[in-house]
Amino acid sequence: MDSKTLPEYSRSQLALRNGQDRPEIWVAFRGIIYDVSNSRLWRKGMHYEHWAGQDLTEELAAAPHSEAVFERFSPVGMLKPS
Repeated sequence: MDSKTLPEYSRSQLALRNGQDRPEIWVAFRGIIYDVSNSRLWRKGMHYEHWAGQDLTEELAAAPHSEAVFERFSPVGMLKPS
């Protein structure tokens, strides 16, 4: 799906997709929101010290993997600018 056709979500809407409040588990990276619900590494909305429902752009620098990891997940939306 082209990022220009993706719906926009606010940070508060993203925060609800944390694996606790709703069944969806979403994270944002560089303005794109990804659905990580099917990843066994994101069960219960947590992946190591990272919580779902958040923008992980700044946190990726400390991760043991590159941004290429997001290629495994489907984009579901764009994060509205703050």
